[in-house]
Amino acid sequence: MDDALFGSPPVTVAPGAVHLPGRLPFETQLDLVRRCREWARGPAGMRRHRMPRGGLMSVEMVSLGRHWRPYSYSRTLPDGTPVRPFPELLGALAARAVREAYGAPHEGDPYDVALVNFYDADARMGMHQDRDERSRAPVVSLSLGDTCVFRFGNTENRNRPYTDVELRGGDLFVFGGPSRMAYHGVPRVRPGTADPALGLVGRLNITLRASGVVD
Repeated sequence: MDDALFGSPPVTVAPGAVHLPGRLPFETQLDLVRRCREWARGPAGMRRHRMPRGGLMSVEMVSLGRHWRPYSYSRTLPDGTPVRPFPELLGALAARAVREAYGAPHEGDPYDVALVNFYDADARMGMHQDRDERSRAPVVSLSLGDTCVFRFGNTENRNRPYTDVELRGGDLFVFGGPSRMAYHGVPRVRPGTADPALGLVGRLNITLRASGVVD
């Protein structure tokens, strides 16, 4: 993970929301895909969470650092098994992304949670806020594999105004400050757009957060 970040200039989508295209070198993407496969093997494995109203998420997920379930975090899985630890390399990557997005180092709560989300061709993520954290440190999103349409909205509701951004494999997206509580989602994935050399069918998204919880 010592590769220098590179790519097109940052794109400010909204105040505090910055798209960093092509920042992950291909070797880093390969390494992250390999690690995601290892993280998905257990102890939790990939799972689809059931929402409080009964709906089953189409995205498969595994958590690192703390186990997320709608709408809370815990140190253990439902069966009491400890959650896999949060990898230092992801914390370092989050800090570098924040520094580039905002031109200043991250000085808030440390990153300690990663949600690894897998999208197949039919998976979607409805508009939602990342509001389960006590910290309001910026959220950092890493994209691997297939391109997706990332819908970035306002802080008041799930409706317009919103901006659709194409996130390709290797892209980063950072949102904090006035956009930290913006609604966002993934209305569609573009199947078959991943680099075949990556060996990934579908899309992986690694979302890095600071829980703000000390225990």
